[in-house]
Amino acid sequence: MNNYMRAFLSLRQRNFRLYWSGQLISLLGTWMQSIGQAWLVLELTNSAWQLGLVGALQALPILLFSLFGGVFADRWPKRRVLLATQTASFIQAALLWTLLATGTIQLWHIYLLALLLGLTNSLGRPTSSAFVVELVGREELPNAIALNSALSNLTRIAGPGLGGLIIAVSNGVAPLFLLNALSFLPVIAGLALIDVRQLHAQAQRPTSDERQKTWHSLREGLSYVWHAPSILMIVLVVGLVLLFGSNFNVVLPLFATDVLHVGAPGFGFLSAAIGVGALLSALWLAWSNRKPTIRSMLVSMLIFVALEIIFTFSRFYPLSVALIAGVCFMEEAFAMQGITLLQTITPDHLRGRVMSVRVVSFDGSLPLGYTLMGWLSSLYNAPIAMLVGALLCLLVVGVSWPWSKRAEDHAHASL
Repeated sequence: MNNYMRAFLSLRQRNFRLYWSGQLISLLGTWMQSIGQAWLVLELTNSAWQLGLVGALQALPILLFSLFGGVFADRWPKRRVLLATQTASFIQAALLWTLLATGTIQLWHIYLLALLLGLTNSLGRPTSSAFVVELVGREELPNAIALNSALSNLTRIAGPGLGGLIIAVSNGVAPLFLLNALSFLPVIAGLALIDVRQLHAQAQRPTSDERQKTWHSLREGLSYVWHAPSILMIVLVVGLVLLFGSNFNVVLPLFATDVLHVGAPGFGFLSAAIGVGALLSALWLAWSNRKPTIRSMLVSMLIFVALEIIFTFSRFYPLSVALIAGVCFMEEAFAMQGITLLQTITPDHLRGRVMSVRVVSFDGSLPLGYTLMGWLSSLYNAPIAMLVGALLCLLVVGVSWPWSKRAEDHAHASL
Protein backbone atom coordinates (compact mmCIF):
# COMPACT_ATOMS: atom_id res chain seq x y z
CA MET A 1 0.00 0.00 0.00
CA ASN A 2 1.16 3.53 -0.79
CA ASN A 3 2.78 5.03 2.33
CA TYR A 4 0.58 8.09 2.12
CA MET A 5 -2.58 5.98 1.98
CA ARG A 6 -1.67 4.08 5.16
CA ALA A 7 -3.19 6.91 7.15
CA PHE A 8 -6.61 6.03 5.68
CA LEU A 9 -6.34 2.26 6.08
CA SER A 10 -9.62 1.70 7.95
CA LEU A 11 -11.60 3.72 5.38
CA ARG A 12 -11.33 0.70 3.07
CA GLN A 13 -14.10 -0.86 5.15
CA ARG A 14 -17.52 0.23 3.87
CA ASN A 15 -19.20 0.43 7.28
CA PHE A 16 -16.53 2.70 8.74
CA ARG A 17 -16.44 4.80 5.57
CA LEU A 18 -20.19 5.42 5.85
CA TYR A 19 -19.93 6.35 9.52
CA TRP A 20 -16.82 8.53 9.14
CA SER A 21 -18.06 10.52 6.15
CA GLY A 22 -21.36 11.21 7.89
CA GLN A 23 -19.49 12.43 10.97
CA LEU A 24 -17.39 14.76 8.81
CA ILE A 25 -20.49 16.73 7.81
CA SER A 26 -22.20 16.46 11.20
CA LEU A 27 -19.23 17.70 13.25
CA LEU A 28 -18.86 20.74 11.01
CA GLY A 29 -22.49 21.54 11.81
CA THR A 30 -21.96 20.90 15.52
CA TRP A 31 -19.03 23.33 15.73
CA MET A 32 -20.97 25.94 13.75
CA GLN A 33 -23.91 25.61 16.15
CA SER A 34 -21.57 25.89 19.17
CA ILE A 35 -20.43 29.37 18.18
CA GLY A 36 -23.95 30.27 17.05
CA GLN A 37 -25.34 29.30 20.45
CA ALA A 38 -22.67 31.30 22.28
CA TRP A 39 -23.32 34.33 20.09
CA LEU A 40 -27.07 34.01 20.59
CA VAL A 41 -26.78 33.87 24.39
CA LEU A 42 -24.55 36.96 24.39
CA GLU A 43 -27.03 38.79 22.15
CA LEU A 44 -29.90 37.92 24.49
CA THR A 45 -28.14 38.56 27.81
CA ASN A 46 -24.75 40.24 27.26
CA SER A 47 -23.67 38.11 30.24
CA ALA A 48 -20.59 35.88 30.43
CA TRP A 49 -22.17 34.17 33.45
CA GLN A 50 -25.23 33.15 31.41
CA LEU A 51 -22.93 31.86 28.70
CA GLY A 52 -21.11 29.70 31.25
CA LEU A 53 -24.42 28.47 32.64
CA VAL A 54 -25.55 27.22 29.22
CA GLY A 55 -22.24 25.39 28.81
CA ALA A 56 -22.60 23.86 32.27
CA LEU A 57 -26.16 22.68 31.56
CA GLN A 58 -24.91 20.95 28.42
CA ALA A 59 -21.89 19.37 30.15
CA LEU A 60 -23.45 18.34 33.48
CA PRO A 61 -25.61 15.44 32.19
CA ILE A 62 -22.54 13.96 30.52
CA LEU A 63 -20.75 13.82 33.88
CA LEU A 64 -23.79 12.59 35.81
CA PHE A 65 -25.31 10.05 33.44
CA SER A 66 -22.57 8.77 31.07
CA LEU A 67 -21.97 5.77 33.35
CA PHE A 68 -25.60 4.75 32.86
CA GLY A 69 -25.22 5.46 29.14
CA GLY A 70 -22.46 2.87 29.07
CA VAL A 71 -24.79 0.28 30.62
CA PHE A 72 -27.34 0.83 27.87
CA ALA A 73 -24.62 0.86 25.21
CA ASP A 74 -23.74 -2.69 26.28
CA ARG A 75 -27.38 -3.74 26.53
CA TRP A 76 -28.75 -2.47 23.22
CA PRO A 77 -27.41 -2.69 19.62
CA LYS A 78 -25.07 0.27 19.30
CA ARG A 79 -26.12 1.18 15.76
CA ARG A 80 -29.74 1.56 16.88
CA VAL A 81 -28.72 3.59 19.92
CA LEU A 82 -26.75 5.96 17.69
CA LEU A 83 -29.65 6.25 15.26
CA ALA A 84 -31.81 7.34 18.20
CA THR A 85 -29.27 9.82 19.64
CA GLN A 86 -28.45 11.37 16.26
CA THR A 87 -32.17 11.76 15.52
CA ALA A 88 -32.67 13.42 18.92
CA SER A 89 -29.79 15.82 18.18
CA PHE A 90 -31.36 16.63 14.81
CA ILE A 91 -34.65 17.48 16.54
CA GLN A 92 -32.85 19.67 19.10
CA ALA A 93 -31.12 21.72 16.40
CA ALA A 94 -34.30 21.94 14.31
CA LEU A 95 -36.27 23.22 17.32
CA LEU A 96 -33.68 25.91 17.99
CA TRP A 97 -33.81 27.02 14.36
CA THR A 98 -37.63 27.04 14.37
CA LEU A 99 -37.74 29.18 17.53
CA LEU A 100 -35.25 31.61 16.01
CA ALA A 101 -36.95 31.73 12.61
CA THR A 102 -40.33 32.46 14.20
CA GLY A 103 -38.90 35.08 16.55
CA THR A 104 -40.13 33.27 19.67
CA ILE A 105 -36.76 32.26 21.14
CA GLN A 106 -36.32 32.88 24.86
CA LEU A 107 -33.41 32.17 27.18
CA TRP A 108 -35.18 29.31 28.96
CA HIS A 109 -35.60 27.56 25.58
CA ILE A 110 -31.81 27.54 25.19
CA TYR A 111 -31.32 26.27 28.74
CA LEU A 112 -33.79 23.42 28.24
CA LEU A 113 -32.50 22.38 24.84
CA ALA A 114 -28.86 22.53 26.05
CA LEU A 115 -29.81 20.23 28.93
CA LEU A 116 -31.59 17.82 26.55
CA LEU A 117 -28.57 17.78 24.24
CA GLY A 118 -26.36 16.94 27.23
CA LEU A 119 -28.66 14.04 28.14
CA THR A 120 -28.49 12.79 24.55
CA ASN A 121 -24.69 12.99 24.57
CA SER A 122 -24.51 11.09 27.88
CA LEU A 123 -25.80 8.08 25.95
CA GLY A 124 -24.30 8.89 22.55
CA ARG A 125 -20.66 9.46 23.56
CA PRO A 126 -19.94 6.12 25.27
CA THR A 127 -21.90 4.32 22.56
CA SER A 128 -20.02 5.94 19.68
CA SER A 129 -16.68 5.25 21.40
CA ALA A 130 -17.56 1.58 21.85
CA PHE A 131 -18.95 1.28 18.31
CA VAL A 132 -15.67 1.94 16.49
CA VAL A 133 -14.23 -1.52 17.15
CA GLU A 134 -17.43 -3.09 15.79
CA LEU A 135 -16.95 -1.11 12.58
CA VAL A 136 -13.30 -1.97 11.89
CA GLY A 137 -12.21 -4.82 14.19
CA ARG A 138 -9.23 -4.83 16.54
CA GLU A 139 -6.51 -4.97 13.85
CA GLU A 140 -7.31 -1.57 12.34
CA LEU A 141 -8.65 0.00 15.55
CA PRO A 142 -5.63 2.31 16.19
CA ASN A 143 -5.99 3.73 12.68
CA ALA A 144 -9.77 4.21 13.01
CA ILE A 145 -9.53 5.97 16.39
CA ALA A 146 -6.80 8.26 15.06
CA LEU A 147 -8.87 9.07 11.96
CA ASN A 148 -11.85 9.92 14.16
CA SER A 149 -9.60 12.20 16.19
CA ALA A 150 -8.22 13.83 13.03
CA LEU A 151 -11.79 14.43 11.91
CA SER A 152 -12.67 16.01 15.25
CA ASN A 153 -9.66 18.33 15.16
CA LEU A 154 -10.14 19.28 11.51
CA THR A 155 -13.78 20.24 12.06
CA ARG A 156 -12.82 22.08 15.27
CA ILE A 157 -10.56 24.28 13.13
CA ALA A 158 -12.89 24.70 10.15
CA GLY A 159 -16.33 24.74 11.80
CA PRO A 160 -16.05 27.90 13.95
CA GLY A 161 -14.35 29.83 11.14
CA LEU A 162 -17.05 28.83 8.67
CA GLY A 163 -19.72 29.66 11.24
CA GLY A 164 -18.24 33.10 11.81
CA LEU A 165 -18.31 33.82 8.07
CA ILE A 166 -21.96 32.72 7.85
CA ILE A 167 -22.90 35.01 10.77
CA ALA A 168 -21.18 37.93 9.03
CA VAL A 169 -22.78 37.26 5.64
CA SER A 170 -26.30 36.49 6.91
CA ASN A 171 -26.21 39.02 9.74
CA GLY A 172 -27.61 36.45 12.17
CA VAL A 173 -27.12 33.01 13.73
CA ALA A 174 -30.31 31.29 12.54
CA PRO A 175 -28.67 29.67 9.45
CA LEU A 176 -26.13 27.94 11.70
CA PHE A 177 -28.86 26.04 13.55
CA LEU A 178 -30.56 25.06 10.29
CA LEU A 179 -27.27 23.85 8.78
CA ASN A 180 -26.49 21.88 11.93
CA ALA A 181 -29.91 20.20 11.83
CA LEU A 182 -29.41 19.26 8.17
CA SER A 183 -25.89 17.98 8.91
CA PHE A 184 -27.32 15.14 11.03
CA LEU A 185 -29.11 13.66 8.01
CA PRO A 186 -25.94 12.18 6.41
CA VAL A 187 -25.02 10.54 9.75
CA ILE A 188 -28.48 9.05 10.14
CA ALA A 189 -28.40 7.84 6.51
CA GLY A 190 -24.92 6.35 6.98
CA LEU A 191 -25.97 4.48 10.13
CA ALA A 192 -29.06 3.17 8.36
CA LEU A 193 -26.95 1.89 5.45
CA ILE A 194 -24.42 0.06 7.65
CA ASP A 195 -24.38 -3.68 6.94
CA VAL A 196 -24.83 -5.31 10.35
CA ARG A 197 -23.54 -8.62 8.97
CA GLN A 198 -20.11 -7.04 8.50
CA LEU A 199 -19.82 -5.68 12.03
CA HIS A 200 -16.94 -7.01 14.16
CA ALA A 201 -16.74 -7.96 17.83
CA GLN A 202 -20.40 -7.65 18.72
CA ALA A 203 -21.25 -8.64 22.27
CA GLN A 204 -23.92 -11.27 22.74
CA ARG A 205 -27.16 -9.62 23.76
CA PRO A 206 -28.68 -11.04 26.94
CA THR A 207 -32.13 -12.60 26.79
CA SER A 208 -34.96 -11.12 28.84
CA ASP A 209 -34.34 -13.73 31.58
CA GLU A 210 -30.64 -12.95 31.65
CA ARG A 211 -30.95 -9.17 31.71
CA GLN A 212 -29.38 -7.65 34.76
CA LYS A 213 -30.75 -4.75 36.71
CA THR A 214 -29.22 -1.45 35.65
CA TRP A 215 -27.47 -0.89 39.00
CA HIS A 216 -26.05 -4.41 38.95
CA SER A 217 -24.76 -3.88 35.40
CA LEU A 218 -23.18 -0.59 36.45
CA ARG A 219 -21.48 -2.22 39.44
CA GLU A 220 -20.20 -5.00 37.19
CA GLY A 221 -18.57 -2.45 34.86
CA LEU A 222 -17.05 -0.41 37.69
CA SER A 223 -15.80 -3.57 39.39
CA TYR A 224 -14.07 -4.65 36.18
CA VAL A 225 -12.35 -1.25 35.87
CA TRP A 226 -11.26 -1.38 39.53
CA HIS A 227 -9.83 -4.91 39.37
CA ALA A 228 -8.19 -4.68 35.91
CA PRO A 229 -4.73 -3.10 36.51
CA SER A 230 -4.24 -1.85 32.95
CA ILE A 231 -7.73 -0.33 32.66
CA LEU A 232 -7.54 1.33 36.08
CA MET A 233 -4.10 2.77 35.39
CA ILE A 234 -5.13 4.26 32.03
CA VAL A 235 -8.35 5.77 33.41
CA LEU A 236 -6.64 7.31 36.44
CA VAL A 237 -3.33 8.43 34.94
CA VAL A 238 -4.70 9.90 31.70
CA GLY A 239 -7.57 11.53 33.61
CA LEU A 240 -5.21 13.15 36.13
CA VAL A 241 -2.71 14.33 33.51
CA LEU A 242 -5.57 15.90 31.54
CA LEU A 243 -6.87 17.45 34.78
CA PHE A 244 -3.56 19.12 35.67
CA GLY A 245 -2.00 19.65 32.25
CA SER A 246 -4.68 20.03 29.59
CA ASN A 247 -6.03 23.39 30.69
CA PHE A 248 -3.81 25.86 28.84
CA ASN A 249 -6.82 27.27 26.93
CA VAL A 250 -7.72 29.19 30.09
CA VAL A 251 -4.35 30.94 30.42
CA LEU A 252 -3.37 31.26 26.75
CA PRO A 253 -4.90 34.77 26.41
CA LEU A 254 -2.81 35.82 29.43
CA PHE A 255 0.34 34.43 27.81
CA ALA A 256 -0.45 36.35 24.62
CA THR A 257 -1.04 39.68 26.39
CA ASP A 258 1.03 39.70 29.59
CA VAL A 259 3.92 37.32 28.84
CA LEU A 260 4.58 37.39 25.08
CA HIS A 261 3.02 40.83 24.44
CA VAL A 262 1.59 39.90 21.03
CA GLY A 263 -2.04 40.94 21.60
CA ALA A 264 -5.13 39.48 19.92
CA PRO A 265 -3.46 38.54 16.58
CA GLY A 266 -0.75 36.64 18.43
CA PHE A 267 -3.38 34.91 20.54
CA GLY A 268 -5.11 33.84 17.34
CA PHE A 269 -1.96 32.14 16.05
CA LEU A 270 -1.36 30.42 19.40
CA SER A 271 -4.94 29.11 19.32
CA ALA A 272 -4.52 27.92 15.73
CA ALA A 273 -1.31 26.11 16.72
CA ILE A 274 -3.32 24.07 19.22
CA GLY A 275 -5.58 22.71 16.50
CA VAL A 276 -2.74 22.16 14.05
CA GLY A 277 -0.66 20.22 16.58
CA ALA A 278 -3.57 17.96 17.52
CA LEU A 279 -4.49 17.37 13.87
CA LEU A 280 -0.90 16.47 12.87
CA SER A 281 -0.70 14.06 15.82
CA ALA A 282 -3.93 12.33 14.83
CA LEU A 283 -2.75 11.96 11.22
CA TRP A 284 0.60 10.58 12.40
CA LEU A 285 -1.13 8.04 14.64
CA ALA A 286 -3.43 7.04 11.76
CA TRP A 287 -0.46 6.61 9.41
CA SER A 288 1.57 4.52 11.85
CA ASN A 289 -1.41 2.35 12.97
CA ARG A 290 0.76 1.03 15.81
CA LYS A 291 -0.63 -0.91 18.71
CA PRO A 292 0.17 1.26 21.75
CA THR A 293 1.59 0.07 25.05
CA ILE A 294 1.33 1.42 28.60
CA ARG A 295 5.00 2.44 28.51
CA SER A 296 4.69 4.29 25.18
CA MET A 297 1.70 6.17 26.60
CA LEU A 298 3.71 7.19 29.69
CA VAL A 299 6.68 8.28 27.56
CA SER A 300 4.34 10.46 25.49
CA MET A 301 3.13 12.03 28.75
CA LEU A 302 6.71 12.79 29.82
CA ILE A 303 7.42 14.54 26.52
CA PHE A 304 4.13 16.44 26.91
CA VAL A 305 5.20 17.62 30.38
CA ALA A 306 8.68 18.62 29.20
CA LEU A 307 7.31 20.73 26.34
CA GLU A 308 4.76 22.35 28.64
CA ILE A 309 7.47 23.30 31.16
CA ILE A 310 9.65 24.82 28.43
CA PHE A 311 6.61 26.77 27.15
CA THR A 312 6.11 28.39 30.56
CA PHE A 313 9.66 29.81 30.41
CA SER A 314 9.64 30.86 26.74
CA ARG A 315 9.49 34.58 25.99
CA PHE A 316 10.25 34.19 22.26
CA TYR A 317 6.95 34.20 20.37
CA PRO A 318 7.81 31.93 17.39
CA LEU A 319 9.26 29.36 19.81
CA SER A 320 6.12 29.56 21.96
CA VAL A 321 3.91 28.89 18.92
CA ALA A 322 5.99 25.81 18.04
CA LEU A 323 6.01 24.62 21.66
CA ILE A 324 2.24 24.88 22.16
CA ALA A 325 1.74 22.96 18.90
CA GLY A 326 4.11 20.30 20.26
CA VAL A 327 2.27 20.20 23.59
CA CYS A 328 -1.00 19.53 21.77
CA PHE A 329 0.68 16.98 19.49
CA MET A 330 1.78 14.95 22.51
CA GLU A 331 -1.49 15.47 24.38
CA GLU A 332 -3.36 13.98 21.43
CA ALA A 333 -0.81 11.15 21.24
CA PHE A 334 -1.12 9.93 24.85
CA ALA A 335 -4.91 10.43 24.96
CA MET A 336 -5.48 8.45 21.74
CA GLN A 337 -3.09 5.72 22.90
CA GLY A 338 -5.10 5.46 26.11
CA ILE A 339 -8.42 5.23 24.27
CA THR A 340 -7.04 2.61 21.85
CA LEU A 341 -5.70 0.49 24.72
CA LEU A 342 -9.03 0.68 26.56
CA GLN A 343 -10.97 -0.44 23.50
CA THR A 344 -8.50 -3.21 22.68
CA ILE A 345 -8.20 -4.69 26.18
CA THR A 346 -11.84 -4.51 27.28
CA PRO A 347 -14.08 -7.55 26.66
CA ASP A 348 -16.82 -6.92 24.10
CA HIS A 349 -19.70 -7.23 26.58
CA LEU A 350 -18.19 -4.56 28.89
CA ARG A 351 -16.90 -2.07 26.33
CA GLY A 352 -19.78 0.41 26.60
CA ARG A 353 -19.44 0.64 30.38
CA VAL A 354 -15.67 1.05 30.25
CA MET A 355 -16.02 3.76 27.60
CA SER A 356 -18.50 5.55 29.84
CA VAL A 357 -15.91 5.58 32.65
CA ARG A 358 -13.44 6.94 30.09
CA VAL A 359 -15.84 9.76 29.17
CA VAL A 360 -16.25 10.74 32.84
CA SER A 361 -12.50 10.53 33.56
CA PHE A 362 -11.09 12.13 30.41
CA ASP A 363 -13.82 14.66 29.56
CA GLY A 364 -14.96 15.29 33.13
CA SER A 365 -11.47 16.29 34.22
CA LEU A 366 -11.33 19.27 31.86
CA PRO A 367 -13.84 21.63 33.55
CA LEU A 368 -12.20 20.93 36.92
CA GLY A 369 -8.81 21.65 35.38
CA TYR A 370 -10.03 24.93 33.94
CA THR A 371 -11.26 25.96 37.38
CA LEU A 372 -7.94 25.00 39.00
CA MET A 373 -5.90 26.87 36.41
CA GLY A 374 -8.07 29.98 36.69
CA TRP A 375 -7.69 29.95 40.48
CA LEU A 376 -3.90 29.52 40.34
CA SER A 377 -3.59 32.27 37.73
CA SER A 378 -5.55 34.67 39.93
CA LEU A 379 -3.28 33.86 42.90
CA TYR A 380 0.02 34.09 41.02
CA ASN A 381 0.28 34.46 37.23
CA ALA A 382 -0.22 32.39 34.08
CA PRO A 383 3.32 30.92 33.78
CA ILE A 384 3.42 29.83 37.44
CA ALA A 385 -0.08 28.34 37.18
CA MET A 386 0.85 26.33 34.09
CA LEU A 387 4.17 25.27 35.63
CA VAL A 388 2.40 23.98 38.75
CA GLY A 389 0.03 21.98 36.54
CA ALA A 390 2.94 20.50 34.56
CA LEU A 391 4.82 19.53 37.73
CA LEU A 392 1.69 17.82 39.08
CA CYS A 393 1.51 15.86 35.80
CA LEU A 394 5.15 14.85 36.26
CA LEU A 395 4.33 13.64 39.78
CA VAL A 396 1.40 11.56 38.49
CA VAL A 397 3.54 9.87 35.81
CA GLY A 398 6.42 9.32 38.25
CA VAL A 399 4.19 7.70 40.87
CA SER A 400 2.48 5.47 38.30
CA TRP A 401 5.67 4.31 36.56
CA PRO A 402 6.54 1.50 39.04
CA TRP A 403 3.08 -0.03 38.44
CA SER A 404 3.35 0.12 34.65
CA LYS A 405 4.95 -3.36 34.36
CA ARG A 406 2.00 -5.00 36.12
CA ALA A 407 -0.45 -3.02 33.99
CA GLU A 408 1.46 -3.96 30.81
CA ASP A 409 1.36 -7.65 31.74
CA HIS A 410 -2.38 -7.47 32.32
CA ALA A 411 -2.87 -5.70 28.97
CA HIS A 412 -0.95 -8.43 27.10
CA ALA A 413 -2.88 -11.17 28.89
CA SER A 414 -6.18 -9.56 27.94
CA LEU A 415 -5.48 -9.46 24.19
